[in-house]
Amino acid sequence: MSITSRASLHDADLARFSIGSGSSRITEVIFKQVGDERPYPDHSRTGREWAQIPPRPVRLDQLITTKNVLDLQMVLAEDSTFYGDLFPHVVRWRGELYLEDGLHRALRAALHQRSVLHARVLELE
Repeated sequence: MSITSRASLHDADLARFSIGSGSSRITEVIFKQVGDERPYPDHSRTGREWAQIPPRPVRLDQLITTKNVLDLQMVLAEDSTFYGDLFPHVVRWRGELYLEDGLHRALRAALHQRSVLHARVLELE
């Protein structure tokens, strides 16, 4: 995958990728699925309402993304979490975990060789 200011990430790109070399090499990072929409009903939660949900650990391989395009400037920016919530927003619907906001945080966690990130999980079931 080439690096541009805006890269399209497809199932194969996010499901499995390798970077680095030697002992620090990430050999496989898996999202459960890469989607491009929000299949769950609109929840109309505000930022303040999201902030009331305590963050909890979520495995990257349990997440289904709701975006298949990632702005690399957001990932690489030092202040990428300065504005907005520090924790990704995940919606649990029909037994699945959908990453609604925070794809850049999830990718950053994967690049730091973490398989878990802390996210706010909204239960819609």
